[in-house]
Amino acid sequence: MTDLEADLRKAVRGEVGFGVTSRALTTMDASNYRRVPLGVVAPQDADDVAAVLEVCRAHGVPVVPRGGGTSIAGQATGTGVVLDFTRHMNKLLSVDPESRTALVQPGLVLDRLQDAAAPHGLRFGPDPSTHSRCTLGGMIGNNSCGSHSVAWGTTADSVAELAVVTARGQRLRLGQDWAGAPAGLRELVDGELARLRTGFPELPRRISGYALDALLPEHRADVARSFCGSEGTLGVLTEAVVRLVEAPRARALAVLGYADEGAAAEAAAGLLVHRPLTVEGMAADLVPSVAALPRGGAWLFVETGGSSEGEARARAERIVRAADVLDAHVVTDPAGQRALWRIREDASGTATRTPDGAEAWPGWEDCAVPPRRLGAYLRDFRGLLGAHGLRGTPYGHFGDGCIHVRIDFDLLTPAGIGRFRRFSEELAELVAAHGGSLSGEHGDGQARAELLPTMYGHEMVALFERAKAVWDPDDLLNPGMLVRPAPLDTNLRFSVLPREPVDVAFGYPADGGDFSAAVRRCVGVAKCRTTPSSGAAVMCPSFRATGEEEHSTRGRARLLHEMLAGELVTDGWRSTEVRDALDLCLSCKGCRSDCPVGVDMATYKAEFLHHHYAGRRRPASHHSMGRLPLWLRRVDRVRAAAVVNALASVRPLAALAKRLGGIAPERRIPRVATRTFSRWWEGRNTRGTGDLVVLWPDTFTEHLSPSVGRAAVRVLEAAGLRVALPPTVHLEKPPVGDGRTVALDPVSLLRGRGRVCCGLTYVSTGQLDHARAVLRRTLDLMTPVLETPAPVVVLEPSCAAALRTDLPELLHDDPRAARLASRVLTFAEALERLAPDWRPPALNRPVVGQTHCHQHAVLGDTADRRLREAAGLTGDLSGGCCGLAGNFGFEKGHFEVSRACAEEQLLPSVRQAPREAVVLADGYSCRTQLEQLAGARGRHLAEVLAEALEPESPES
Repeated sequence: MTDLEADLRKAVRGEVGFGVTSRALTTMDASNYRRVPLGVVAPQDADDVAAVLEVCRAHGVPVVPRGGGTSIAGQATGTGVVLDFTRHMNKLLSVDPESRTALVQPGLVLDRLQDAAAPHGLRFGPDPSTHSRCTLGGMIGNNSCGSHSVAWGTTADSVAELAVVTARGQRLRLGQDWAGAPAGLRELVDGELARLRTGFPELPRRISGYALDALLPEHRADVARSFCGSEGTLGVLTEAVVRLVEAPRARALAVLGYADEGAAAEAAAGLLVHRPLTVEGMAADLVPSVAALPRGGAWLFVETGGSSEGEARARAERIVRAADVLDAHVVTDPAGQRALWRIREDASGTATRTPDGAEAWPGWEDCAVPPRRLGAYLRDFRGLLGAHGLRGTPYGHFGDGCIHVRIDFDLLTPAGIGRFRRFSEELAELVAAHGGSLSGEHGDGQARAELLPTMYGHEMVALFERAKAVWDPDDLLNPGMLVRPAPLDTNLRFSVLPREPVDVAFGYPADGGDFSAAVRRCVGVAKCRTTPSSGAAVMCPSFRATGEEEHSTRGRARLLHEMLAGELVTDGWRSTEVRDALDLCLSCKGCRSDCPVGVDMATYKAEFLHHHYAGRRRPASHHSMGRLPLWLRRVDRVRAAAVVNALASVRPLAALAKRLGGIAPERRIPRVATRTFSRWWEGRNTRGTGDLVVLWPDTFTEHLSPSVGRAAVRVLEAAGLRVALPPTVHLEKPPVGDGRTVALDPVSLLRGRGRVCCGLTYVSTGQLDHARAVLRRTLDLMTPVLETPAPVVVLEPSCAAALRTDLPELLHDDPRAARLASRVLTFAEALERLAPDWRPPALNRPVVGQTHCHQHAVLGDTADRRLREAAGLTGDLSGGCCGLAGNFGFEKGHFEVSRACAEEQLLPSVRQAPREAVVLADGYSCRTQLEQLAGARGRHLAEVLAEALEPESPES
């Protein structure tokens, strides 16, 4: 391997990675399979590709082309050298509106092509649900389709010319009329015309095998089309000329409700005469909430186009009238359509869990049958599932007869793997009996190639092998795929994971307490690689800032998988590779909500840091910022805030403090409040006679931004609520403390006054033993509160999220933790639930800013939106992450990534806002980032509302 690496470094200009991280990131795609490569090369251009092939041929090492790594059949994994096209060969070279074509490189993400084509009224027809991260090269390799294939066909229908390099270094330009055909291919076809004319089933989604019938004379001997779907086994794509189609000026979406999936499947084929753009189907099993959908147990998503909204709507309504439905909605609003489509697109992730939370896996992800046979096929398919005691929920491209499904295979035990094989063999026979294709979209890979004789017969498969030998006589390119395949039950990704649960700190309740099961959640659909962010999505800010796979949620999950496997990453929790990949994780929790399978990398990072630094010296930032609540309480205890602020304003002293504390030199040290929120509270008269709420004095509100707490008290009391603070001593019984409780017993006097704390800073730095101790003391203090019905209002979103999630998951053995978590309300939730008749002051101003990432991921912002609307605060807040993320943006070495995250959405939105706009930022981190990078003052919603209330009396 050393000689191979050295020769590659000499031969190519792109990056050559033979280290643990590079290899670990490419061991898997989105399939059930895992192979460990020798190395990864990111070629700069076609010359680099040719050089890699020459070196690997000399060493007898296979080559595997890889795009976005979202393949579901295992064809983007291999044991040789992986070619990563996403780093350099990812450009759109040109768009020609006149000829309606585009020249693209293989690593170009589909959405980038769509963005460039849209101003010309054009688009690329195929659009898989992974459109925001899949690449054109991968789509050509798999002959991908997507939801619009009933209108615009497969990728092969959109390919005009392909530039490829063969394993032996030939550079060919593939097209029609035998253009670019390697020597011997025409002779092979001429000798098998009869077999090629009769051996392929006629259906719109036949992806399995090689498309040799495209080489027939009646099909104009289209070598480029024949190359599509070859899964990197014939040649390496370096450039493609693709056809574009005219995009409808307006669209309408008819969502048709049916009693069940069988009724929806039976109806789908009959709608094709109306020439819709899509006919997609899914059942209620995959829908988190059916509130936005018409009545029914299954739905068809039928899209229509037109030159105007009225024309598109008329076509949709015509389909509704023609369809025999229980109920239907027609939506023309683009935002409403996007929301509905998101339900369908996220099925690829939500399908990975059965309704009771059990794991479900691909393997038979996309069989296709003639559309008219879909209903009958689904009935037989359901029967086969039941016979094997398996569960799965079909969904997908009903109009094309193509069904996606993930099944709760047991791929961890020999018995379960044996059942997986038997089911696969019987399902292949069932698909063939219905005249279908084993793959209707994602290719055969290792999952289905072994069973191609069931579909095609041994003679046709032997012809496939001969075609492969014409293109690649040395079997250098992606061996084991399509021809001479590896058995479908080998190389399973789970076989290397530990069989016994790993000893961990968090409870992982959704995964049965098993950290391995939590890591297995990442199936590789790579929604975290979406760039740029769309809508209000947060995940994954560090990937969007760096573009590096290791800084995506998927990349980090892959490294954790390999850490547990112990083959590549051999030093377990002490791994520097895993540590470095997690270093740029902002712990924004965006993946907890945005990832379709609920990967929670913030928790995994805290878990890893806890073990990684156990008994070892921690970074200085873990002490300076991880224990921030402790330092700030000590400053307050000796009334030293003014002194600290004065010292921090002296540049040399501040620089020394930052260096000692592991703080980025580019950062300014925030000012500490000279009068904490609690000291202000002790000097005021308690008001309000309504329902009691306990206001949580989080560290940031208490010591750094007490104006937020004062404002919240004003607004809550103006709404008629009675506010109290948590107890500061351990009480044996109610009443709830008000922050001024005096300790009466000797034990309490010895303990002194305490403060509640959510433990956030300890959790984010992986100091989980400290976090548990802090949280147990907090629960002791809060016990009297928990004996009352009083809710707990938390102003800082990150602290509220920690109490709702980290607390019960870290103290899963203490029932009080779940009770406190269930009491937590945000400021807006408290007003909405406890003062529903109160009306906020009318502000009538536009707003700009950002929803806190923890609020987006854990808490939700529905109540905030309604409160803003009631106050006349118009406009939406941006998505993404501010980039400061608590300690992250202050840590040395993180400043540039932190700033890049802010520049993605937050800072541009503030710069472009009208002068009268209110800059909202409920999180202290967000406000600090705005102040330090944009000179803008962000305010908590409570502050904005409080300023508009009637002035308080002087004694307040």
